[in-house]
Amino acid sequence: MSVFLLLFIVMPVVEMVILIKVGGMIGALNTVALVLLTAVIGAALLRQQGLATLLRANQRLSGGELPAREVAEGLILAIGGALLLTPGFVTDTVGFLCLVPGSRHWLAGQLLKRMVVSSQAQGFHFRAGPGSPFGGRGGGQDPFASPRGREDDVIEGEYEEEQDRRRKDDQDRLEKK
Repeated sequence: MSVFLLLFIVMPVVEMVILIKVGGMIGALNTVALVLLTAVIGAALLRQQGLATLLRANQRLSGGELPAREVAEGLILAIGGALLLTPGFVTDTVGFLCLVPGSRHWLAGQLLKRMVVSSQAQGFHFRAGPGSPFGGRGGGQDPFASPRGREDDVIEGEYEEEQDRRRKDDQDRLEKK
């Protein structure tokens, strides 16, 4: 509850106070222009860093590796982009920290320490690990795994080639004539 209180009540008040103070010092139009400029610069940086992260993830996948760090960095990039689009200087500062490679790599490392990454045949997923701020169980069974074994994933059935079916239909029609 305290994290949400901070995010949704305290932060907007802090941002308004800072925007009013800066507006009083440099003027309202200059303050608005500065906020818009940070959003434009942030969007360009987000695009550049996002593409670089996507290319690294692609390379890891091609090499048969799990791109866990790249996924964590992608999450941090998304958060940083959202913060840069939110008007205010505090959110812009935190947003830029999420986009700068050095601080983003450190944040991704911290995030990966608290997450459990598991691989499956059809992909991978993250779940919260011990000590995670996301409230994970930190062990036990995988919440995404099927309670049944892999052998239960087999679906029995019959099939018939479409060409064989057409030939059979054609033969039946000829026999009727």
